[in-house]
Amino acid sequence: MGFSPLAQSQTNQPRKKVNVQSTKQIGFKDKSAGANTKSSSMSLNPELFQRKNSNELILDNDANLDYRVVQGCLRRNFNEGNLPTSIGIDNRQFSEFFKSQTKAFFDRMRGDCIPYAAAFTTRNRFDSLSIMNGPIQDSKTEVWTFTPSAFGGFLLQQDLLKNESKNLSEIRVPLKEVLYDQRKLGDKLPVELVWELNSIIKQIYPEDNNSLENTNSIVRLIVDFGDRERWAQIWAAEIIDPNNNEIFSSAFWVSRNDIPGAFFTGNGEALERSFWTNPLSYRRISRGVGMVRAGSVKRPKTNTAVTKPTQAKQRYRAHMGIDYAAPIGTPIFSVADGKVVHLGYSGAFGNLIVLEHPGGYHTYYAHLSNYNNELELGNEVRRGFEIGYVGSTGRSTGPHLHFELRKDGIYVDPYGSKTQLDLWSMRDNESGQLTREILLLGSPITR
Repeated sequence: MGFSPLAQSQTNQPRKKVNVQSTKQIGFKDKSAGANTKSSSMSLNPELFQRKNSNELILDNDANLDYRVVQGCLRRNFNEGNLPTSIGIDNRQFSEFFKSQTKAFFDRMRGDCIPYAAAFTTRNRFDSLSIMNGPIQDSKTEVWTFTPSAFGGFLLQQDLLKNESKNLSEIRVPLKEVLYDQRKLGDKLPVELVWELNSIIKQIYPEDNNSLENTNSIVRLIVDFGDRERWAQIWAAEIIDPNNNEIFSSAFWVSRNDIPGAFFTGNGEALERSFWTNPLSYRRISRGVGMVRAGSVKRPKTNTAVTKPTQAKQRYRAHMGIDYAAPIGTPIFSVADGKVVHLGYSGAFGNLIVLEHPGGYHTYYAHLSNYNNELELGNEVRRGFEIGYVGSTGRSTGPHLHFELRKDGIYVDPYGSKTQLDLWSMRDNESGQLTREILLLGSPITR
């Protein structure tokens, strides 16, 4: 369908941007306002280096951990108004609302089936339903999305594909290039989107088909290339067999205003935890969050042979962060859109970058050998932007990246089995955005 090859979407919220002619990498906004002294950033905000009690941190207990999406194309019949019940939505009030709203919609149907994407949460509770007027994507395609209202009742949003697609571009690239030869993507995508795309595909790659990369499978992308006011953004990614158009797996972007956006698979699986724990290509995790030895064995002085050496009580200190072992000079990427709030040397951290993200989150990148030489204090950077390079500065025992994630100043273990942040899961008011994008931006769903 007509996704314009040079079009740019208006879906993202606009941001004020100052163009920097010397910038070599897209995904970087200059907010320094003339700040030229990186080393002075050490005293920018002392609170960035204060330790806070982890008991003060309240994790997101309301996240939809059981969130799931079902999709398909339901054969048309004389009782199209019964579609919710036919696909497993057990809610009489919603069924009545659906029937009362959709008569005109079904009058405009094309094709012999009704594409749908429905989301459910804990105890099979209905969370959103999107339907499309036929498995055809063109200027007459429309998608209606139903969601429960927080004030009772239900909400209905109506979208036309022609309004959504006029500023988006569809790109198809070989799967093998995405996985193994990303340099070939440089003339098709901004560099930070190449890093992001590689991360997406590695997560959604079907594990039960480990020879898929040896076929002619492609990655279909829907991309907003951005402009002076907003970031470039991947909105949809699918791994497809071009011979029969079978979709092996897919991922879609959910935009948010109060916290960073997130990717979810077409089945509703959250992908964000992996993004927030992979700031570089590393050999191994050499140390995680926990207690580590802070001292060494001490032997007392003695003047007689009968006095036995005693071992001093071992002292421990908290190691808050993840250490990723990697060679000096390995590129480090921002794990999410953010603003540079610290850039400079800081004691045990050595060369340190701190990024501030919406929702009270900060990420710390320590022991760097160097920074991206175009980065300045106050810059806004996009996820996937190359911010610095692995080193061994500060209190470091060898080349590695010390990475920290903090929420409201409190350390968070991103690998913790009980750690669940609002960044990583679908919230109640976001479900409709995912189901509508599955239908609007994904490949047509057929029977």
